[in-house]
Amino acid sequence: MGIQNLFAAGGVVMWPLLAFSVLGVALIIERIRFWVRINQRQSRVVRDVLNLYRLDNVVGAMDKLQKNADLPLARIFLAALELEEPNPEEFRLALESESQAEIPVLKRFQNLFETIISLAPLLGLLGTVLGLIASFASLNLGDVGGSKTAGVTSGISEALVSTASGLIVAIFILLFANTFRGLYQRQIALIQEYGGQLELLYRRRYERGEKTYASTR
Repeated sequence: MGIQNLFAAGGVVMWPLLAFSVLGVALIIERIRFWVRINQRQSRVVRDVLNLYRLDNVVGAMDKLQKNADLPLARIFLAALELEEPNPEEFRLALESESQAEIPVLKRFQNLFETIISLAPLLGLLGTVLGLIASFASLNLGDVGGSKTAGVTSGISEALVSTASGLIVAIFILLFANTFRGLYQRQIALIQEYGGQLELLYRRRYERGEKTYASTR
């Protein structure tokens, strides 16, 4: 069955399902590019920054972070390290507040994915109902096997095609949405892990009375 025949068989609900499919694919491509960029660079950059900070090279650590400010963890670290002479509690609060600010970036489009996953099967169900209505409207018990059989067949075809299309769209989007949710949860764990390491290093420097920030003058 060709695309045109598929749309003709599925009825009017195929158009919103097509819109959902195009939107879903566009959002999936954007999220894939986002997570690939983070996974390829972020862990290496953060480990380098922690090593520089551990070696008392605060200026080098800040420079590394500023060059990679498109990464969530780099922005989180910068928010804390750019404070001038904060105490450990203020440093921790800066890390936590910036981490919270990054959550919408990491969860971007999640609500849209959930909306498509919820609505696509419902649209398929609507197509099923409309197809069955068309079938019963064409049904004439006194004309079984007659000229109106094609109308009954067309209505049943619309019901089945629309249901299958709605489920396919929902399942496809669900697979990627769950993958992105897993990446988000892993990212939150990394933020907590690396943020804790930076906080520990900062507390040690603070207790030793060493300079804990990079001067801009």
